[in-house]
Amino acid sequence: MQFSPFSHFPLHRLLRSLIVLTLTGLLLATWYLTNKSSSPAKVSADNTSSQNFEAIPPWRYGKANSRFTLVLYADLECPFCKSYYPELRAWVDRNPDTNLQWHHLPLPMHEPAATRQARLVECAGEAEGHTAFWQAVTWVYQQTRSDGAGIPENMQYPALTPAMQACMDSTRPEAIIQAQANEGAREGITATPTLKLNDNQSGHILILPGPVEGDVLLSALDLLCTDGDADREKGSGVPDDGVSQLPR
Repeated sequence: MQFSPFSHFPLHRLLRSLIVLTLTGLLLATWYLTNKSSSPAKVSADNTSSQNFEAIPPWRYGKANSRFTLVLYADLECPFCKSYYPELRAWVDRNPDTNLQWHHLPLPMHEPAATRQARLVECAGEAEGHTAFWQAVTWVYQQTRSDGAGIPENMQYPALTPAMQACMDSTRPEAIIQAQANEGAREGITATPTLKLNDNQSGHILILPGPVEGDVLLSALDLLCTDGDADREKGSGVPDDGVSQLPR
């Protein structure tokens, strides 16, 4: 005698079970689609990196409410900056209590290519915001031959827009680049890369020359935290100019 799995199962119970399973499946599908549509779309790290900053310079990468800001004084023709830049960005990604800020410091030995590259990235930021700025910096460092040799003449920035071109045809980027370079000179910063660490809670600043390794950065941030906590305990605020500088 052939056995059927449904031979001892009443038909009305079978139909009821099938209806329940179908309704359950529909409810689960509705829940999934509703939650999927109401949640933010997945985007790249670049797109989420700077969405909370106002779309004006200085250009920053990371969370707007981070306690520490790492200001990178850099030249887009500097070979040491070229190798250090991706490492520093990756370090900021791993340390969400920090964000990164760009500071133009084109060196005379790398002109005119250094300022030409700086104009391009500055106009990318003006036209499209923080994410576009950092994408342009990444592209420049990937394409440049460094040491003032610049980008090959037959190579054009792939994301060039009419708004970017209009900016590059104006004097606006030069004014920003020169202002930042002058600020660096007033601070005594003459080499790239250089990092200025800002504790946004205490106002303390620490200047670190050269490409700084990750463990040194963590120690420097610990030092800023300690100084800030000591000031709060004393109720003394920021001493003098609040600037510390490690030996060069």
